[in-house]
Amino acid sequence: MQTTTRVAVIGGGVVGCSVLYHLTKLGWSDVMLLERSELTSGSTWHAAGGFHTLNGDTNMAALQGYTIRLYKELEDITGMSCGLHHVGGVTLADNQDRFDMLVAERAKHRFMGLETEIVTPEEIRKIAPVTNTDGIIGGLYDPLDGHLDPSGTTHAYAKAARMGGATIQTHTKVIETNQRSDGTWDIVTDKGTIHAEHVVNAAGLWAREVGAMAGIYFPLHPMEHQYIVTDEIPMIAEIIDAGGEHPHVMDPAGESYLRQEGRGLCIGFYEQPCRPWAVDGTPWDFGHELLPDDFDKIEDSIAFAYKRFPALEKAGVKSVIHGPFTFAPDGNPLVGPVHGMRNYWSACAVMAGFSQGGGVGLMLAQWMVEGECERDTFAMDCARFGDWITPGYTRPKVIENYQKRFSVSYPNEELPAARPFRQTPMYDVFDRMGAVWGHQYGLEVVNYFAEGGEPRFETPSFRRSNAFAATAREVSAVRNGVGINEVHNFGKYLVTGPDARNWLDHIMAGRIPKPGRLSLTPMLSAKGRLIGDFTVSCLSDEAFQLTASYGSQAYHMRWFEQNEADGVKVENISDRLNGFQIAGPKAREVLQACTRTDMSDMRFMDLRHLTVGMVDCLVQRVSYTGDLGFEIYCDPMAQRSLWDTLWSAGEPLGMKPFGMRAMMSLRLDKFFGSWLSEFSPDYTAAETGLDRFISFAKKTDFVGRAAAEAERENGPARNLCAFVVDADDADVNAYEPIWLDGSVVGFCTSGGYSHHAQKSIAMGFVPTSQAKAGLEVEIEILGAMRNATLITDPLFDSDGARMRG
Repeated sequence: MQTTTRVAVIGGGVVGCSVLYHLTKLGWSDVMLLERSELTSGSTWHAAGGFHTLNGDTNMAALQGYTIRLYKELEDITGMSCGLHHVGGVTLADNQDRFDMLVAERAKHRFMGLETEIVTPEEIRKIAPVTNTDGIIGGLYDPLDGHLDPSGTTHAYAKAARMGGATIQTHTKVIETNQRSDGTWDIVTDKGTIHAEHVVNAAGLWAREVGAMAGIYFPLHPMEHQYIVTDEIPMIAEIIDAGGEHPHVMDPAGESYLRQEGRGLCIGFYEQPCRPWAVDGTPWDFGHELLPDDFDKIEDSIAFAYKRFPALEKAGVKSVIHGPFTFAPDGNPLVGPVHGMRNYWSACAVMAGFSQGGGVGLMLAQWMVEGECERDTFAMDCARFGDWITPGYTRPKVIENYQKRFSVSYPNEELPAARPFRQTPMYDVFDRMGAVWGHQYGLEVVNYFAEGGEPRFETPSFRRSNAFAATAREVSAVRNGVGINEVHNFGKYLVTGPDARNWLDHIMAGRIPKPGRLSLTPMLSAKGRLIGDFTVSCLSDEAFQLTASYGSQAYHMRWFEQNEADGVKVENISDRLNGFQIAGPKAREVLQACTRTDMSDMRFMDLRHLTVGMVDCLVQRVSYTGDLGFEIYCDPMAQRSLWDTLWSAGEPLGMKPFGMRAMMSLRLDKFFGSWLSEFSPDYTAAETGLDRFISFAKKTDFVGRAAAEAERENGPARNLCAFVVDADDADVNAYEPIWLDGSVVGFCTSGGYSHHAQKSIAMGFVPTSQAKAGLEVEIEILGAMRNATLITDPLFDSDGARMRG
């Protein structure tokens, strides 16, 4: 057996074979796959084999489209059949919310180049005659949907990889993974030890066990899943005899998916009384077995299916497939380099392997070979979960995700499973004040405060929700007086050491400030893409605090680790430092009442170490609200004392607490971008306007400098702009197409309602040549064309006098 390799991929399912093939496609031929049994053992062999492009995340949808188009390429390369059936598919909507979601998805597809279309009940009956459309409002038809042969497809990936130089070793069980001091790995198997530069965990049902060998916890869990194949059905036989094939039908109301199988039908269910499998670990001797049939848990689903697809009721059952497959807490894969480990990569929890496996393989191979992916992969990046996650959290979230697999996904929805989990010292105080909670990165975060008889929950909606009035109230409190909220949902990092400034000058594209000052700076990838937007606070010549998105802690720490340097220490202090921000025209008055230090000469972007009440604090003159504001950081153990001090001083001045709904409205007044909306690895500094914070004058060869300078010289092809929208009861959320003269020219990144200006605002990209004040476009919101006008002057404090004064 081969004993050395550049990459060892552990797991011979469709995902492992896809990773192996894509590595060879990108030029790495010294790669090896290890499979303890036969290829397709685990979840792959018993998969239903369906594929589709529909996904709420546009990058995931694009990768699913890539996967589907790849199958023909595999057949051409290998001469093997993937058993492709491009029959198309329709997703049904039986209520207005479901239809709104499908219309919104269709709008996204316009600028993605996907040829989906909204269809009427009459058209559905023609497309999918097995469907009873009683109660159906409409549907979304996708011509790319279809199904394939799981085994044939996996073996086609494997053959294509072998043709590229890869080695596949079956019946080879991995027993240990041990890292050497140089970052390479010894893979101990029952056939001997293999020395590999990189390890890829694509072990599917056994990903938890393989990860544990390296001391890694992967937040995934297997779920039992069942589908039924029927005997011949006369209607299907007639379609086949006429030279046709019945398309897929996804019926969210019935929690089912249906497709043709032979001369009958295959139908599977995401039932509510679902069951997690192998709670305490996947048995190593499990492989090509199935679980016992369990009709009891799908009894209600079957009854509903008989009404939606009447032909099923008289059909005999040919076979029942009941087997496990894995989910992450949010249903997306876990892909990428593992935070805290060198040369260890994840390709796990790909529950829709035949829709996503090709895209997962391509992205991971690009990551390994080229250093970064061609698109933003955060939706499937394993770094979206941090060290805080546990099996006890993962399991109820996976169950919830399985149960909601076909539920309407609302942009403002807060899912309840495994909550509350992580809380700050202020949780009970804010809860008594009427907090309506959201969550980020496992942490409870206030969305808004309900008052009086207002309900303590936000109604999920594609339109303006019942949080609208409360948000307006909180925005008014900030703009006309003073508001207070926590700074717990900022990621915070302490960078220290004699070379800290030089390291930051290299890792950050912007200017690194002098002691006592702050600066804003983008952090770029080598190709000039945005991988962070940071506030840098200079505490001293050898100590700096960085502030960024709380939900990107593992993502950013991984980048810092990959670029580590001698003489520099980087610590994640996100949960070791908390406090409050106060903002509004009376913010300085409140702070002055709480400290003996004269605050009148504290300039915008200054920082000071102050005693506020009894608490030693770091105070920064900056605010994401765009108003006069201060961020006040302290030890979480002293946060309640700090709250008492600030609240006692602020309440007589009308101070009100505010949440994230108000924050997102306030930032729109100033056109401030948001991480993973306006700023993400899909975009560059120049096209988002963050290049104004790049220090091209500094002599340091910062990461991404060459790409940023080239874009500066040539100019970006598109620009991020703000629009006032003639909206009704629904505002822009994200990815709505922007129309000009009957064609889609751009898309929205985010939007909402400016309660201060009482206008609906959208932010989005349009071609640079058209990005001029007064440009009139249309933005498609829930299928309706809304007039919008490009604006360049902020809606509040346009000259910055209040924010900087």
